[in-house]
Amino acid sequence: MARLIAALIRHGDYEQLPNTPSAHQPFPLTATGEQQARDAARSVCDQIGRQGWSLASCIDTSSLLRAWQTARIIAERLADLCEVTTEVACFDALAERGLGSAANLTLTQIEELIHRDPRFPDVPPDWKANSHYRLPLQGAESLREAGERVALHLQRRMKALPDETETGWLKLFVGHGAAMRHAAWHLGVLEFRQIAQLSMYHAQPVFLERLPNGCWRHIGGEWKVRMQDSRDLD
Repeated sequence: MARLIAALIRHGDYEQLPNTPSAHQPFPLTATGEQQARDAARSVCDQIGRQGWSLASCIDTSSLLRAWQTARIIAERLADLCEVTTEVACFDALAERGLGSAANLTLTQIEELIHRDPRFPDVPPDWKANSHYRLPLQGAESLREAGERVALHLQRRMKALPDETETGWLKLFVGHGAAMRHAAWHLGVLEFRQIAQLSMYHAQPVFLERLPNGCWRHIGGEWKVRMQDSRDLD
């Protein structure tokens, strides 16, 4: 049975509004982010050369612009570096945690509007990083729920790969740090305490293998150790 390897890739650096939860901000990559995406393609190509993996023909990406741009640059560079052709497909399932009707408001605005709504208690001090907390607003979800959504997408797409290679399949997924870390927890790769301790480097792949028994394991790429007071969630 062919090995199944998923490369989790956080989007590159992008034009992010200050003091605003990343969530669904619609802004593009910075020049730094574009270079990070090109570097990611080199890393993927090097792994293919060392491991002999076959690259799946479709790169799955979040529908958010910064992730799609990262995936497109990776695809273009892989064509030059490895002479492989890949398409890019967008999936809402790979998006970051959604804040519903509070999307793209500042932290101060979100906390104030909840405070002013007589139906709800004030948000807890750690609400932005709390894995279980969901804003009591239409369309909002918790980080845990976002991770479950991403994990289900990974499971479904990896199981759909054909069993026609002896060396194994490598499939690329471009998304967002918090949702992907929570997905890794759902898949049994991270312990719950590690979600808050770790982040992901921009556009540096983390390689997870789906084993024949359905379990997953981390086989390559480095998680980023977060500073204690970091709010680097996306």
